Amino acid sequence: MRNAVPRTIEITKVSTSKIGEVDFKNLNFGKIFTDHMFVCDYVNGEWQTPKIVPYGPLTLDPSARVFHYGQAVFEGMKAYKDDQGNTFLFRPDENFRRINKSAERLAMPEFPESYFFEGLHTLLKLDDEWTKSGFGNSLYIRPFVIATQPSVSASEADEYRFMIICSPAQSYYSGDVNVLVAEKFSRSASGGFGYAKAAGNYAGQFYPTKLAKEKGYQQIIWTDAETHEYMEEAGTMNVFFRVNDTLLTAPTSDRILDGITRKSLIALAEKQGINVDVRPVKVDEIVEAAKNGSLKEIFGAGTAAVVSPIKSFGYKGKNYEIEKQENSYASHFKNALMNIQYNKAEDPFGWRVKV
Repeated sequence: MRNAVPRTIEITKVSTSKIGEVDFKNLNFGKIFTDHMFVCDYVNGEWQTPKIVPYGPLTLDPSARVFHYGQAVFEGMKAYKDDQGNTFLFRPDENFRRINKSAERLAMPEFPESYFFEGLHTLLKLDDEWTKSGFGNSLYIRPFVIATQPSVSASEADEYRFMIICSPAQSYYSGDVNVLVAEKFSRSASGGFGYAKAAGNYAGQFYPTKLAKEKGYQQIIWTDAETHEYMEEAGTMNVFFRVNDTLLTAPTSDRILDGITRKSLIALAEKQGINVDVRPVKVDEIVEAAKNGSLKEIFGAGTAAVVSPIKSFGYKGKNYEIEKQENSYASHFKNALMNIQYNKAEDPFGWRVKV
């Protein structure tokens, strides 16, 4: 399936673009979408002819299994345009591998590699004007797969729809982030599918995060489900801790997402001679580091914000402030990664892919 030759993509263009109605200087993340979307259905055991059509609502049977049993996986990726008008993707092969890994865990069919990349590149070229130049501007890309077979029988579906939709985005800044360390709730458990980008993983986070917001926190640092003794992720991002000049981050597992930004930051740090310790990180050791002053930074890493510094964390009724660093790892890594993404620096890793 990975090397299947795609059928010719059927393209239906919009009669009139809506791009003139969009204020690109005032974008709300994920609320405005480009003119077109990619669609491909899985029927009778095979993927059908892929299509690019005008962006618009879907018609699904009320008994479509995605509504009842949650067979839905997705990816988050971005396209960037440099000052010369060239468009680039960042490590798209990783997104392709991960969406199929997620699909496999939810008993969904693998999507062919050639379909994925030809569909993505064709869509980006068709809606090229929606990707704006300028540091911080990007086009957020959301590939996803849903179960469409009409049946409320409790088993995996036989019919699916793979889609790609795109949304113009500006530089993402969430302000000072205060996080609450989870003591009761967990994001995922051993043997589950926390490593997959499955819709249900995110739905399960909303209620605990709502409770945290009522206490004045913006996000949660999730801990392991068995003991709540180990730090695992921050909100919807992987999390890093800087203790003195060493970066700590939890290893990936069946509970923790194999984040593309995460692995990119680790590679950058190692290339620059910064010590990275990938191991289970105890809550108690981070609390102690905050008390003795050796905790210099905590930051999340993900596609939307790239790097998101954390100002403080709450645990067992006490809040621990983190003193702002003049030369922070967070800002250093964010700039280094974005310079690669926007073609402003050399790419020694081969991460940048031209559209």
